[in-house]
Amino acid sequence: MGASGSKARGLWPFASAAGGGGPESSVAEQALVRPRGRVVPPFVFTRRGSMFYDEDGDLAHEFYEETIVTKNGQKRAKLRRVHKNLIPQGIVKLDPPRIHVDFPVILYEV
Repeated sequence: MGASGSKARGLWPFASAAGGGGPESSVAEQALVRPRGRVVPPFVFTRRGSMFYDEDGDLAHEFYEETIVTKNGQKRAKLRRVHKNLIPQGIVKLDPPRIHVDFPVILYEV
């Protein structure tokens, strides 16, 4: 109980290509290999912005407009979300840069 099915079948991600995974596996046959081609830095310097500009130039996640609703002779103000005429923020520079989610490293604090 508690054993993973992938380990039980011998498919461990850090095992060698031969499938042993034990001390008899050579270091040259490890599953983690160096990437070929250009070197990719482990940092992310930009991201896609999650906010929008409205036609007035205001920047926010959501925009609402106030509408007047008349019910039984009484006037009430309601907020209605605006979906039209919004421009995405675009690319945002990150300061400081972040570590890429796919970078294979373990961070720990001493």
